[in-house]
Order: sequence, then structure tokens, then C-alpha cells
Amino acid sequence: MEIVLQVLLVLTSLILIMLVLLHKGRGGGLSDMFGGGVSSSLGGSSVAEKNLDRFTVAMGVLWFATVIGLGLLTAYS
Repeated sequence: MEIVLQVLLVLTSLILIMLVLLHKGRGGGLSDMFGGGVSSSLGGSSVAEKNLDRFTVAMGVLWFATVIGLGLLTAYS
């Protein structure tokens, strides 16, 4: 079980890094490379940005749960 959680932690960490780098910052970002800078919006962010936000939050929650699970597993073993 510990190995599964460690692999999940590494995978979620890498995906989370990638998702954070894709976000558009003040001066652009890596999302501009994939067409993120071309989008026009009414509410301040496009549908793609909102979906990217949702994926990032979901991945962050999964990463956090994995860290807590590994901590509990190592504390009680």
C-alpha cells in the first residue's frame, strides 16, 4: 500500500507542477504556447482557464490526500 501511495504522490506532483505552469500569469505563461493567450472572455477568464483551475484544484486535493495517507500509514506502521 505504501508503494502505491508513493507512486501516486510522484505522479500527482508532476501533474500538479505541469498544471500550475500552464496557468496564465501577469505576463503570460506557458499557457500562451498552447493558445491560452488568444482567448477572449466576458467574465475575466475563458472556459479553458476555468477548466484548468478545476483540474488544478482537483489534483491538489488528490495530492494532499495522498500526503495525508502516506503520513498516517508511516505513523501507524
